[in-house]
Amino acid sequence: MRAARNSPVKITITQSCIIETYITRRHDKNHPACLKAAGNFVPLRGTMKNMLIEKYDRPAPRYTSYPTAPYWQDDAFDQASWREQLLRTYNISPDSSLYIHLPFCEKLCTYCGCNKRITTNHGLEDPYITALLAEWRLYLHALPGKPHLRELHLGGGTPTFFSPDNLYRLLSTLLEGASTAPDFEGSFEAHPASTTREHLRLLYELGFRRISVGVQDFDDHILKVINRFQTREQIAQVTRWAREMGYSSVNYDLIFGLPFQTPDHIRANVAQVSSLRPDRIAFYSYAHVPWVKPSQRAYSEKDLPLGAEKRALYELGRDLLLDIGYEEIGMDHFALPNDSLAVAHRAGSLHRNFMGYTPSPALLNIGLGTSAISDTWSGFAQNEKTLEAYQLRVGCGEFPLIKGYKLTPEDEIIRKHILNLMCRQCTSWEDPADRCPALLEGLGRLDEFLADELVELEGNSLRITAAGKPFLRNISLAFDAHYWAAQPQQALFSRL
Repeated sequence: MRAARNSPVKITITQSCIIETYITRRHDKNHPACLKAAGNFVPLRGTMKNMLIEKYDRPAPRYTSYPTAPYWQDDAFDQASWREQLLRTYNISPDSSLYIHLPFCEKLCTYCGCNKRITTNHGLEDPYITALLAEWRLYLHALPGKPHLRELHLGGGTPTFFSPDNLYRLLSTLLEGASTAPDFEGSFEAHPASTTREHLRLLYELGFRRISVGVQDFDDHILKVINRFQTREQIAQVTRWAREMGYSSVNYDLIFGLPFQTPDHIRANVAQVSSLRPDRIAFYSYAHVPWVKPSQRAYSEKDLPLGAEKRALYELGRDLLLDIGYEEIGMDHFALPNDSLAVAHRAGSLHRNFMGYTPSPALLNIGLGTSAISDTWSGFAQNEKTLEAYQLRVGCGEFPLIKGYKLTPEDEIIRKHILNLMCRQCTSWEDPADRCPALLEGLGRLDEFLADELVELEGNSLRITAAGKPFLRNISLAFDAHYWAAQPQQALFSRL
């Protein structure tokens, strides 16, 4: 029996955390918000849709981790405890993901919320690579054997700020210290204006088969406003080179909600996508957080599509992408049916970590470089954010960590449920091991979502309806025990 609109829901918990739901009214299967179509989108009527968007347009995390970084306050966390966590996780499985943060950019893109250093001094490359390799050696010394890499991702910043030879030196040395899985995925973020054929060739030789091209928008005026300089020809050229060399997956990063962006821009962007046919699309919501990133004050909120107007841009892009053969993956990704991300989504094995959605789950995620985050599944650690502090501490032979957190047993349970919601839009607590008081409290916060038919409760399981998918972050937030305990008075996260 399912929870229905306006249905009284009684949730109880026994001493053994057995959660039961009692539904007193039958589910209205004809309501458009609750029609099932194997995950396909069923649009709400315009007025109702806009009302819901306005209602739930609140700051919420993107949940690449739980707990989220603002709540990593663990006084007991230190170098020794981090080494213990690394060893414990490695002994469970040596399978690992590796993220390398390359923070340099020659120009400041004003929309960007990433940790970066703006410079044209390429002499910074060599000492930074030296520091990265020193940090990698700290991890190799802390582990009893070689990490078994399932994926390696270069992010930034602009990874292609670095010369091809310097990238080759960095990566060839790193890979000597690890083994790689048969399905190893190497990927990197590419700026169309700085990525050369030589970058692609050398990375391909090292096993990289996936490239993520930072498109953002194809419109020249919008690109000028956000201070990003690239041409459509450069995007097409990098795409063509990658395919000629044998890269198996090309991703385009696109953003909706940019200043002055209109439905016509979205249509034009999808037309370019249809022509160039990347294997994946990351269709991100622009996060306007000028109190965190002052560069975003280059324009004001009056220049931005907000609320229902902004969400309409996503839904338009989404519908157009579905029309040309892409499948929707999780919260903001799309992929062609034969791409590994779509395959993992259909198989129910999709995973989410600090690199976003991935088909390659691993318990141990190691982050190298400034601001990089590592995850042992039982805990998190974040590196120094400034270049100088990072290089100094690595040079002293210590992990350059500024904060960390060790998950409690309850954190691990809630993390599992939020991960299920973000990746599969459903979760279950049939197993008593998946129950805890924080789960009960989260279920108690679902009344509005149930009334608006954005979620369904059936026995000991929760499903997000097609109408609820735009509010995935809000629904997950209901279970965020750290957020509700803190009740933050200032905005920590972006809006929808």
